[in-house]
Amino acid sequence: MLLLLLGAIAGADSAGAQAPTSTIDRIRETGVMRVGYGTTAPFSFKEPDGSIAGYSIDLCNELAREIAGPIGVGTVRVEYVPRTPANRIQLLNDGDIDIECNASTSSPDRRKVASFAPPHFIAQTHFVTLKKSGIHTIDDLRGKTVSVVLGTVNVGQILQFSRDKKLGLAAVPVADVQAAFDLVEDGSVSAFAMDDVLLRSMAIRTGNPDDYVISDEPLGDPAPYGFMTRINDPAFATLVADSLVRIYRGAKMMEIYDKWFMRPIRGGRYSLDLPMSDDLKAAMGISAR
Repeated sequence: MLLLLLGAIAGADSAGAQAPTSTIDRIRETGVMRVGYGTTAPFSFKEPDGSIAGYSIDLCNELAREIAGPIGVGTVRVEYVPRTPANRIQLLNDGDIDIECNASTSSPDRRKVASFAPPHFIAQTHFVTLKKSGIHTIDDLRGKTVSVVLGTVNVGQILQFSRDKKLGLAAVPVADVQAAFDLVEDGSVSAFAMDDVLLRSMAIRTGNPDDYVISDEPLGDPAPYGFMTRINDPAFATLVADSLVRIYRGAKMMEIYDKWFMRPIRGGRYSLDLPMSDDLKAAMGISAR
């Protein structure tokens, strides 16, 4: 029953009406690009003062400036629209957002229902546990409870591992990344399966990162994050891709990356200390140094 529930909700991504007009025409007419954002620091999140910030947001703000000339407007203003892992593709297909700027994995199934821009990050699924639990390996999870976020690729990965290894996992589905992590923090579940960079960020943000263990064993292969646009609007997808390639290879790219992954963020409270990998540099067309 749980498998059916997870499949049904995750599959809702592909539903929805088709956006009625071309995105480029609408942005040209309104001067506004509607950006979907999440609660996924350091990629996109709302600051205490209500402003929207993050690595993905900085890149999409650069994108708004980059596309203004090609579409023939002086300025493209960004309008932020909240989205969840479960409704992000629905919002795209319904025309409520023009682009999703967060941390969405470009998977084969997703590429059937959305267009993905060139990668802006590469992540891999792991799981996090409390150190005191003594859980370190996938086999240690046998018979345990694991939180998952509805609408993410991590749901299928952890359930596939459970089936293949006969682990008998009990998956606990929630709608939000932070809420899934909180279930580990308060001991309600044994582990949370999610992308390594997000687990690292959440553990550090607790102020007690040594209380947590992120698994050495991955639950899947490394996979790229990409900004999503509507599958039925290839002109806008091409404009976004071409513009991002210029941004990635431009002078500000490493400055933006280092701001979020190498220097103190969130008011200087913590630093992720994650240098850009050679794989990401290659995906972005940046010369390895």
